[in-house]
Amino acid sequence: MTVKPTDTMRRVVRQSKFRHVFGQAVKNDQCYDDIRVSRVTWDSSFCAVNPRFVAIIVDASGGGAFLVLPLHKTGRIDKSYPTVCGHTGPVLDIDWCPHNDQVIASGSEDCTVMVWQIPENGLTLSLTEPVVVLEGHSKRVGIVAWHPTARNVLLSAGCDNAIIIWNVGTGEALINLDDMHVDMIYNVSWNRNGSLICTASKDKKVRVIDPRKQEIVAEKEKTHEGARPMRAIFLADGNIFTTGFSRMSERQLALWNPKNMEEPIALHEMDTSNGVLLPFYDPDTNIIYLCGKGDSSIRYFEITDESPYVHYLNTFSSKEPQRGMGFMPKRGLDVNKCEIARFFKLHERKCEPIIMTVPRKSDLFQDDLYPDTAGPEAALEAEEWFEGKNADPLLISLKHGYIPGKNRDLKVVKKNILDNKPAANKKSDLINAPKKAADASNTQNEAKLDEILKELKSIKDTITNQDERISKLEQQMAKIAD
Repeated sequence: MTVKPTDTMRRVVRQSKFRHVFGQAVKNDQCYDDIRVSRVTWDSSFCAVNPRFVAIIVDASGGGAFLVLPLHKTGRIDKSYPTVCGHTGPVLDIDWCPHNDQVIASGSEDCTVMVWQIPENGLTLSLTEPVVVLEGHSKRVGIVAWHPTARNVLLSAGCDNAIIIWNVGTGEALINLDDMHVDMIYNVSWNRNGSLICTASKDKKVRVIDPRKQEIVAEKEKTHEGARPMRAIFLADGNIFTTGFSRMSERQLALWNPKNMEEPIALHEMDTSNGVLLPFYDPDTNIIYLCGKGDSSIRYFEITDESPYVHYLNTFSSKEPQRGMGFMPKRGLDVNKCEIARFFKLHERKCEPIIMTVPRKSDLFQDDLYPDTAGPEAALEAEEWFEGKNADPLLISLKHGYIPGKNRDLKVVKKNILDNKPAANKKSDLINAPKKAADASNTQNEAKLDEILKELKSIKDTITNQDERISKLEQQMAKIAD
């Protein structure tokens, strides 16, 4: 007689290749030491990483700054190490462009968003001139998030409760969602192809928004009943994962279907800590890592389509609390070591990489751990997306490891403001805005001239910088020779 396993039995011995994932902090000499991590009270992750660089928001007197370090620049970081320091108020959020590993956006208390181009080998001098300044928010900007598949499309959200979507290539605000939120926006997440965004707000609502139609597609009141901050992120299948607090101040996580948000698919209570749970999601493995601000642990869960849907895997624990956390894109991981995630944990004075590994005996490429993943090529141009097109990420194989290619420089071609006032709020003009510039060949010629002048200036600046560097090195050589 065969006995059908009950749900509870199945749950105990659930088959998963991620059951034995374990985390390990790297040795001390592979950390980034003596960094004054920002002490500003804001619940962003303070750290952004890609296969080339780690960027960390730092304390800066009289303005806002962040460090950008090449990944190999481990050890003690000199106090005089150059920073990116063009903001006049503290930096609150940073995000690397998914389509160019040398371009990073920053949002600040000075109400601006700035987009920066980092030299290929990192900074040799402090960077004060952004490629473009995006001005449109009336209060501090606490969230910046690049579009996952369209080139040069950047979202920003401020304490003015507005979300602005920019075409960074022209420096224009093309969509302004300023009447959808009545209270502070805690976070914003794009879906897999960038056709929708979801937001978590202080009014305890999670909203699903179609930014181009400027419509709220779905919303849920009292997603979590507690008063402390929530987070909401899109998963690859279109469901939404949230973290928040219960009325009794217990931390919760929940899974929702945006097509029917009456009841959650799953709701779990965790503990009574008061740090905001920052979710980091890997769409390839469907694992969510939860890092509480002020916690000293990372908990991870696998999301599947069988009950209870959110399966606890394990906890990585350490002694020191985390001030922030960076999460490496899949293409920056070491596939030969079966590494499935890498975190960059911020302490008060250092940044410590933590590596998550699936133990495997074989040295061969584990294709079940590494399905094709989002690559660095954009699937759409900004204009195509603003005109209504959608596209999934362009995938790459990691079988032979990821070799970073040459990134093209970010060019910003400002349109003639007198010819074409951008009407960010009007739906009818929204579709025409990108097309108008193409009509006048005059404007194109001016733009080309601008571009050439900019490139010339950039080359001259580089030469000047290199000259200064050469003379400094010569002086150092002379001193050593003496």
